[in-house]
Amino acid sequence: MSRRRLGPKTIAVVAVLLLLAAAAFVPRGGGDDGSLVPSGDGQDGPLADTAGRGRLTPALRAEVDQVVARGRAAGRISGKVTPDRLVSSLVRCADFEGQRYCLDSGWTDDTQAEVQARMTTTARSIAARPTHVESTGDLDVLATLQREAALSPAARAAQERDELTAAARSVAKVWLLRHDIEGVPLPDGFLDRHPEALATTTDSPAARASATASASPTKSPTRTPSTTPSATSTTTPADDIKTQADYPRRAVVLDPLQVAEQRLTYWCGPTTMQMITWGWKGVDKGQAYWADKLGTTSSGTAITDMVRVVNGNTGWDRRDHAGPYIVLDISDYSFSKWIRLIMRHIVDYRSPIVFHPILLKKFYPYLDDDASGHFQAGRGYNKRGERPTRISYFEPWNQQRFDPSEPYIARVQWRNAYKSYRANEAHFQHNIGV
Repeated sequence: MSRRRLGPKTIAVVAVLLLLAAAAFVPRGGGDDGSLVPSGDGQDGPLADTAGRGRLTPALRAEVDQVVARGRAAGRISGKVTPDRLVSSLVRCADFEGQRYCLDSGWTDDTQAEVQARMTTTARSIAARPTHVESTGDLDVLATLQREAALSPAARAAQERDELTAAARSVAKVWLLRHDIEGVPLPDGFLDRHPEALATTTDSPAARASATASASPTKSPTRTPSTTPSATSTTTPADDIKTQADYPRRAVVLDPLQVAEQRLTYWCGPTTMQMITWGWKGVDKGQAYWADKLGTTSSGTAITDMVRVVNGNTGWDRRDHAGPYIVLDISDYSFSKWIRLIMRHIVDYRSPIVFHPILLKKFYPYLDDDASGHFQAGRGYNKRGERPTRISYFEPWNQQRFDPSEPYIARVQWRNAYKSYRANEAHFQHNIGV
């Protein structure tokens, strides 16, 4: 049988057809100029409402190591040195993937120099004031620094390493919050580095409700149904950022019967923790138990310890709730951003918040005297239409317990949300546990 030879034109046509067929299997480029980009650089797939704990990568570990090493270089520090020396020796910040975490302050957009300047000014003021304001149990900056200065270099380094490691492993959650609340774009390759931020079938409303019912023997957390997308949705709040209008009119968590007033003037931290953990475990272990866990002294409790204990002793830090709690600086938040953070926490996370205000009469009319920084268990909001939005929190402070001549303060509060925002901003640390 004779074979028919293909002519030059036929060969050219066949070559073009084969080239076109092969092109269908080549990954499409994502660059504006049509060039190929690595497929992992896109943000394919729905983002979760929050992120679980991530891996401590070599880069993150190296940053932890260098910040701890700078502290070890300071050696032993006397608690009797000037506030300026305490701050310069103890206040240091780490850069974790473009997000800044400062020891004892939390995640912030401020530079290390700005954080140090703010803490120095506040510490000087505390050291110089002739009389002590009424304290309800928030550990002030000077007491915080003196407590750390009293540690041996080895003990201090171990404590700093634990704090920084926990922060590094929560950086994906920080990025999601910056993205959702502040509109900050996520960096290229975010999901490649942080699969813990990718939505899964367990993030659906039905799965979350089932997990909540099996996790806690109490009837809390109660909530108003949220507007979270279904499991089959290809978008999430991170893809289509929610506004206040997207949230239910009213939502709450925690059982209003599971409350207590602080038994000691400096136990607002243990009492807030008592109520937050009671809401998860359904068991009231009492304030003394939580004071021990928090390392509370007569000087009070630090917010970093509040977050640490929530993460270590409840399930509120699970991925189907808030994810690992963090200390977040909200100094540059408008009221609109702050209240959206509250709504997101109550509805999407279905978890309480560690409020960290300063107790001043202009913000809290039920007070008889101005007082110190403070902790409250944030647990709800009510938009109320044309009237000012209210938030709900459990208030551990009852001034009448310590001075019968002063007015009684109820545990369950519904108060003007804007005033609580102002009280949060007025605290020198202006941070919150979320």
